Amino acid sequence: MLADGSYEELPQGQHKDINESIIKKMEPGTEEGLTPSVRARDSYCLIYPYKEGAHPLSDVAEGKITLDEFMEQLSTEDLMNLVGGQPNTGVANTFGFGNLPEYGVPSAMTADGPAGVRIAPETGILTTAFPCATLLACTWNTHLIAQVGKAGGEEIKENNLAVWLTPAINIHRSPLCGRNFEYYSEDPLLAGKLGAALVDGIQCNHVGASVKHFACNNKETNRKHSDSRVSERALREIYLKAFEIVVKEAQPYTIMSAYNAVNGERASESHDLLTGILREEWGYEGMVTSDWWTRGEQYKEVNAGNDLKMGNGFVDRLKLADEKGALDHDQLKLNAKRILNTILKFD
Repeated sequence: MLADGSYEELPQGQHKDINESIIKKMEPGTEEGLTPSVRARDSYCLIYPYKEGAHPLSDVAEGKITLDEFMEQLSTEDLMNLVGGQPNTGVANTFGFGNLPEYGVPSAMTADGPAGVRIAPETGILTTAFPCATLLACTWNTHLIAQVGKAGGEEIKENNLAVWLTPAINIHRSPLCGRNFEYYSEDPLLAGKLGAALVDGIQCNHVGASVKHFACNNKETNRKHSDSRVSERALREIYLKAFEIVVKEAQPYTIMSAYNAVNGERASESHDLLTGILREEWGYEGMVTSDWWTRGEQYKEVNAGNDLKMGNGFVDRLKLADEKGALDHDQLKLNAKRILNTILKFD
């Protein structure tokens, strides 16, 4: 809506098939809730548990070699495994990433949020139930919310987890959105400032936040198939502004792309969103993960700059796309590098 009460005309573009793929798409629902495969390892010597002749990731952490030098050891299949979610370890129940033991790459586990650290209930380990984001936003108190983030980050670290999947900073566009309790506000400035405070609080523990859902996730029903149609002006002034504030003020370790399409293209497959705006315009240096079991095609997500496919990846489908020349190898390597760089940030 414009200042005089009239409405902006939404620009029209060419029709896009959001399900277009160079390989046969999976049937809707068949990918839902799939757990990552547990890959068996050959026997190894405890004295040196890595692949013969390999430099472990710890050599990068200790400054003995560069991350680029480390990555030169990895095969294309290693890279394909890195860009997909990995099995749960410890108390985690939302899976993780990393997990190349032959090269000393650990499994970094995630925990859902955002109103508290959610871990496997059968463990019997209790975590704090914090007020929901909308209630926290009513305080307008960045210091208080940073303290919430710090406390949650301490619980993440205490339970040997690496990333808290919060904050969610989409816009309260309608009171009917089933996810509104996870979101802060209808005002992007308020959402951005408070989200940045939470991220700062979490990451002072050297564990990661995952800012979500990028972008235009303003409904819960059918969000894996919905298409958010929005002008560039409204997108930048309303729906992206909170993310821009968080990226520039707090540099979150990870950002989670959304299930939905934006103007006819799935958010997790959008080069314009994930590379053009997020990285090239805003200077984001972290890792992008998909939302869990998105309907996006992984090779298209890889090519767009969506680094990690959660809760699991599809190595076999990446290989099929690669055989057809549809996989960008340089981008695959860059995505894997961002994942490893994120792991190196954790204590």
